[in-house]
Amino acid sequence: MASNSGTASFDLSEEHRAILETADRFGRNELYPLAPRMDAEEWWPEEIFPLLGRNGFLGVTVPGEYGGAESDLLSAGLILQGFSRWNHALALSWVAHDNLCLNNIFRNGNEAQHKRYLPGLCAGTAIGALGLTEPGAGSDALGSMRTTARRDGDDYVLNGSKLYITNGPVADVLLVYAKTAPDKGAKGISAFIVESHFPGFKVAQKLIKMGFRGSQTAELVFEDCRVPAENLVGRENTGVAVVMSGLDLERAMISPICLGVAERALELSIDYAKTRTQFGRPIGDFQMIQSRLAEMYVAVETMRVFTYRVLSAANEMEVGGGGRGEIHALTAASVMYAADTMNRVLDHAVQIHGGSGYIWESEVNRLFRATKLLEIGAGTTEVRKLIISGELLK
Repeated sequence: MASNSGTASFDLSEEHRAILETADRFGRNELYPLAPRMDAEEWWPEEIFPLLGRNGFLGVTVPGEYGGAESDLLSAGLILQGFSRWNHALALSWVAHDNLCLNNIFRNGNEAQHKRYLPGLCAGTAIGALGLTEPGAGSDALGSMRTTARRDGDDYVLNGSKLYITNGPVADVLLVYAKTAPDKGAKGISAFIVESHFPGFKVAQKLIKMGFRGSQTAELVFEDCRVPAENLVGRENTGVAVVMSGLDLERAMISPICLGVAERALELSIDYAKTRTQFGRPIGDFQMIQSRLAEMYVAVETMRVFTYRVLSAANEMEVGGGGRGEIHALTAASVMYAADTMNRVLDHAVQIHGGSGYIWESEVNRLFRATKLLEIGAGTTEVRKLIISGELLK
């Protein structure tokens, strides 16, 4: 593998190439057939997470003693890229489970929490989610957080709600942030592991989306939800470090979704340009179509290099790191570029497909409807620009 320095080229090792090929093959054979129904009905295939677990696709960064694959963040990103080519909705649910919940518990939890929660999450018998965003707290997720946690004997009592939570309707284990010292603002936030059967927890509503439709999304409500004190992750009022390092890793891991979707859109567009005929010739013979394909190719290749470069850099981030410095700017830049570029690639793809690309049931239309979420989730494009400029001007 090449150096991680900013001027170095980057190529995958044989091992990492094999991981991508394995994920691509599994995605094509097992996940792709589920995609049309997931999109049409917002359907969730209940058997898929145990299947992912049995095939070694869960707990990628977790040691084998807990059922994990003992691999690295780059490997996780490659699995995500391979899955996203064939079923981006399932890929989004996978990353919410494996990166936002499971990896966060592994990086920040104690040994008792590891033993209790990691084996089920690695096996896929439990589904994970992250609870951060609230109805009144999106880009200002920390400062505007209203969910509170009050110590009461051996428990904390949580009150509040979370919105736009990926895997919310199907999650068994959730990493939830709440204010334990509301008077301290963002410095009074703590992280908790919440199980969906805890008294006072409920899914308020399942949300219907424009894209990523099979990936289940919900509003969650905590009404005097009792959480054992032993489920506090780290120390009280230290949740900001968990949030910020988790967000940097999340941003690094969103880019492979964009890459996988864009790769598939290019593949579909090339096939269509070869087979669709107008004026007695394949439309690929026309220079306007060739121009679009060339721009798509350049976009995909630059996305690939930047995505791998940042995943490789994020591999080295220490526990508690993130939220500052070069890695903070890099991960924001990676997802900003990838999401914006994916949008342009899909715009070309739909144009090449013409009327068929505008039909809801077509695969390229399904990909097109996915573009906007990744300019909004994990911090909006505007927030990403603020992060990058803030680090540059320090």
